[in-house]
Amino acid sequence: MKTFSILITTKDRIDDLKYTLKKIDYLINQKNVACIICDDGSSDNTHDYLTKHYKSITIIKNEESKGLIHCRNVMLDMCTTDYAISLDDDAHFVSEDILSVAENYFLQHPTCGLIATRIFWGKKLPTSTKSTDSPKRVKGFVGCGHIWNMKAWKEIPNYPEWFVFYGEEEFASYQLLKKKWEIHYVPKILVHHRVDVKSRKHQKDYITRQRRSFRSGLYLYILFYPTKIALKKIAYVLFQQFKNKTLRGNFRATLAVVLAIFDVFVNLPKLLANRAILTPAEYQNYTQISNTKIYWNPK
Repeated sequence: MKTFSILITTKDRIDDLKYTLKKIDYLINQKNVACIICDDGSSDNTHDYLTKHYKSITIIKNEESKGLIHCRNVMLDMCTTDYAISLDDDAHFVSEDILSVAENYFLQHPTCGLIATRIFWGKKLPTSTKSTDSPKRVKGFVGCGHIWNMKAWKEIPNYPEWFVFYGEEEFASYQLLKKKWEIHYVPKILVHHRVDVKSRKHQKDYITRQRRSFRSGLYLYILFYPTKIALKKIAYVLFQQFKNKTLRGNFRATLAVVLAIFDVFVNLPKLLANRAILTPAEYQNYTQISNTKIYWNPK
């Protein structure tokens, strides 16, 4: 009986995927580990490469792209293991013995529904990867590297595919809170996310990324926050965008905000129909939890 599943979504990034699979080969080959990869409409022969070189991996092939969130939902719903490791195709584990660390942590913390790993973002690892961070409960998690307790996943709704990209992790975080599951940051498990975050500002999809990121925040306020608080939060973030982006001449970011507001109005019926507002006690509980640990850097 396998205990862990490793889930990876990929699209047209065969070189990144090859490197990731090489780095986690020791995990894939363990008897208690299953691996599922969703090839989301790649045109770089990803599927052919996987079928030739990785016979033990379950491969899902989308002839046309259906999106990251759709792929994650499909793979998680396929899982028959106790735990599911979600990795991006440009990320890999640096820590050793992560399976026993994760399993023991879940067993020792029965209310933990998801482990948020320590993540270093950058092309090259720092000289030292030691950390003085301690495990603790946090508000959310990052998509590129986390571990699900599948009991928790089965109790909440699937990721909302209509978010398209960004915000699905926060959506799951609120749902876990409502079901009394916790998210714990476990720094002993280190993931290297091999991306240059700063360079994204100069990429062609900058406006699209900003649009989707900003609108996901608005979506989440409407879906989960008590009405008065949601309205105050929305007014505040709009003012901050105007003050820090528009007045400073960042018209690309301003355009992204305008498009995000348009998206909110288009999806407002869906947002109102799917509201799952936190109770006063749940909201108060949420405000007391430590913030999500997104970036780790050595001190």
